[in-house]
Amino acid sequence: MATGWALVSTGRHADTLVAPAIRGAEDTQLVAVCSRDQAQAEAFADKHGAQAAYTSLEALVADARVDAVFIASPNFLHAPYTTIAAQAGKHVLVEKPMAVQVDEAVEMVRTCQAHGVKLGVGFHLRYHPGHQEARRLIAEGVLGTITLVQAQWGGGIRGRTEIPFEVFREARSGRRSAWWGHPEGVGGAWAMMAQGVHCIDLLHFLLGQHVVEVTALTDGQTQASPLERLATMCLRFEGGTIGTVCCGFKMPDSKNDATLYGSHGRIILGHSLWITLQGSLEVVSDTVQTTRSYPPDPLALYTRQVEAFNYAIQHDTEPIASGLDGLRVVQVTVAMVESASTGRAVKIAPLAVK
Repeated sequence: MATGWALVSTGRHADTLVAPAIRGAEDTQLVAVCSRDQAQAEAFADKHGAQAAYTSLEALVADARVDAVFIASPNFLHAPYTTIAAQAGKHVLVEKPMAVQVDEAVEMVRTCQAHGVKLGVGFHLRYHPGHQEARRLIAEGVLGTITLVQAQWGGGIRGRTEIPFEVFREARSGRRSAWWGHPEGVGGAWAMMAQGVHCIDLLHFLLGQHVVEVTALTDGQTQASPLERLATMCLRFEGGTIGTVCCGFKMPDSKNDATLYGSHGRIILGHSLWITLQGSLEVVSDTVQTTRSYPPDPLALYTRQVEAFNYAIQHDTEPIASGLDGLRVVQVTVAMVESASTGRAVKIAPLAVK
């Protein structure tokens, strides 16, 4: 039986990636969409083959045909919308960042647990076959002890060192993305929320270790410039690995890659940190020597994400990117903002959610 999905948001991201991925996923049906504007909701539903269009989230989650809700709304709405859906007994896949504050993320996890529904987070890089292969090789000890990891996701405009928010907003459909320019709405960070969270989660996923200390340098997090356009972070992982992450809108020629160095070799994920399935995997070690490339596929990562969440629902397993995974990245994000604001290293303590 097909899993019935509802999509909350009719913005550019939902239009170009999420809705097509839901429609293209196996054993999946796009049942309903929700937008503040009824005409927009109906036009979106008609375009993507949804059966119903709502302007009220409460009405949407009352639809018995809906099994799971994909929340692609502005960052500050992720927590309250997740609560509404979970209380109605709907499984939730929420876009990154999971929430803008740690206490919100904790409550999201607890609410979904209390109502017996799955909570997943939109970290699509976990579904890249090259990333999954790298994770497998690392777990098998092919690289030995991992000492250093590096990840970068960036973009920009050649010839421009200062990228005003208006340029980004226009690329994101104008006024509908105005919330990206408000610290409270986006969660106190811009480059980190748009790009850096993916880097952090990917390193968590590859290593099987979590960040316990963050030191950040950015061009924001000040009274004059509260939202950064470029961020760099030094990270300490619980297993002793040291890492760096760079993200921002001042790198028009960014390679968007990740490299992991160990005592017995290295893994390079070339140009694979992107929305599209693409890039390459290179392994150089004592026991494995291989290179693989991945032809571009614009919807593959999102389609696989939906199908994996369907599997978690049907087989009662944890999503590949779970609510706890999302919570850990929120902790790192909050620590990054604090570190950039104060100029100090920030330690991250483990949280008892249950």
